[in-house]
Amino acid sequence: MKSKFTTHTYKVKVGILMATGTHTVEIPVDVQAVWDYVSDLEKWATTVPGYKEHKIINDRQSIWTFEGKVKGIKKTIQVQVDITEWNEPSNIMFKLKGLSDNFTGSGHFTAEEGNGKTTMTCTVNVNAGGLSGAVLTPIIKWAVPKVASRLTESIARKIVVFS
Repeated sequence: MKSKFTTHTYKVKVGILMATGTHTVEIPVDVQAVWDYVSDLEKWATTVPGYKEHKIINDRQSIWTFEGKVKGIKKTIQVQVDITEWNEPSNIMFKLKGLSDNFTGSGHFTAEEGNGKTTMTCTVNVNAGGLSGAVLTPIIKWAVPKVASRLTESIARKIVVFS
């Protein structure tokens, strides 16, 4: 089955040291198929852009390592991901804590079924802190919307393939 991806807009909000990315796709599967995929951290950790490796601590906590190049600078980032809510079949909320750099964040996945399709939205917020915040802000301003978009699109493609 061919999937139909409808990309709405993703928003960028840049405050003093904050960036937000939101991306929505519509996929031709029921909401349970989306839940079956996104409720398993092992499945979607590898879909995050720049993914290098991850370690599952328990069913609500994991550590993810990413590597990327921004404006010629190669950077490895470790992030602790804590799931704060599992609301089957439509909502997962999480917190982010930088282990390699001074940043925090949060995000969520939502899924809404209608007319035989599911609309899935991913939102990621990142706040850079401390003295490194001024250096990290241009990077997160550029990267966070792209991460939200690529993550959502990648998860949607995999759900369609495996459903």
